[in-house]
Amino acid sequence: MSLPAFIDLSVEEQTLELNSFFKALGASNLDDEKPSEEDLATIVAVADLCFKEGNEAEVEGVLNSIVSMLIMLSNEKADNCISTFCQKLIKPSSSRPMGLVCLRVLSVLFHGLEAASPMRYTVYHSLVQVAGQVEQIRSVFTDLEKMRTQLAASKPNNEQMQKLLRSLHEALLNSRESELASKVMVELLGTYTTENASQAREEAQRCIVASLADPNTFLLDHLLTLQPVKVLEGALLHDLLTIFVTEKLSVYMKFYEEKKDFIEGLGLKHEENMRKMRILTFMQLAEGAAELPFELLEKQLQLSNDQVEEFVIQVLKTKLVRARMDQLNKKVLVSSTMHRTFGKQHWLQLRELLTTWRSQLRQVKDSMLTIVNEQAELLAQQS
Repeated sequence: MSLPAFIDLSVEEQTLELNSFFKALGASNLDDEKPSEEDLATIVAVADLCFKEGNEAEVEGVLNSIVSMLIMLSNEKADNCISTFCQKLIKPSSSRPMGLVCLRVLSVLFHGLEAASPMRYTVYHSLVQVAGQVEQIRSVFTDLEKMRTQLAASKPNNEQMQKLLRSLHEALLNSRESELASKVMVELLGTYTTENASQAREEAQRCIVASLADPNTFLLDHLLTLQPVKVLEGALLHDLLTIFVTEKLSVYMKFYEEKKDFIEGLGLKHEENMRKMRILTFMQLAEGAAELPFELLEKQLQLSNDQVEEFVIQVLKTKLVRARMDQLNKKVLVSSTMHRTFGKQHWLQLRELLTTWRSQLRQVKDSMLTIVNEQAELLAQQS
């Protein structure tokens, strides 16, 4: 267990000091004459009184003193105390500096608990909530795999993980981390099964709208595999998502003409939708052709002659397509492109490609060994 250094006092001595401190702030039911470990629950219940003090360094010292005792409690006694303590720190005040104090104290508590302690989940959840309030979520969460590793030994159940992922998504949005927020929402939707997918209907709708609105998100086919999204089949939003996954600009334009009020009601901007659909259409055209004439792009992407070159430059900046323009012959020469959808056929093609690559590497290795052996024999004969 890795712990920071605390003042060298016994539990009884710390309890005595804390009792006196909180009584001075107006707390009752505290015994500052006969302190014991049992008083810790009472101290935790009034822990938020210390925020009245206003001195951040003193508040942090008091809270860390409580933490030093919490981590020494047995699991049976610790659960309620730690849960109450976390609740007191989630909303201490509107002060950002005090919020940062709470963030640091909860971090000490999280790392001070045994890896297998089920309370690590509770503390981590509180950390996420506080970090979201003070826009410091990156200090707590950087990627899903690391989070899973940190919580693996405490074994949170599926319902707990759903609750955590919702809080994490909200905190990321509040911290303007839209890309990470999108990944977390997809992870959340992936926790639902066919039996309970309908419970996440609203979250699936928000996820789709956010993904469509994100100017940097182009590959959307993975959303269609999520059970809560499948529940939406037949709904207009699902139809719109399918257009962005598989169709061309002309299909979107027809949908917009018929369902303009619906798209605008979602908060989506038509011009941004057109931009994204043009790029997706270009990708689809590039999948099946090594050369794309400007004339074809004008027609398929509904661009004027003088808009084509600028548009192609914008596509190349996304790095979704590798190509170069031949202005003289008015065409785009395609080197490679990302696939809008990656289905079974693409996996089979990738398998065939990797198999061929492995076979060629073996041939190169065998050829190199032959050359090395021949050189060794030649040197041996010369010597």
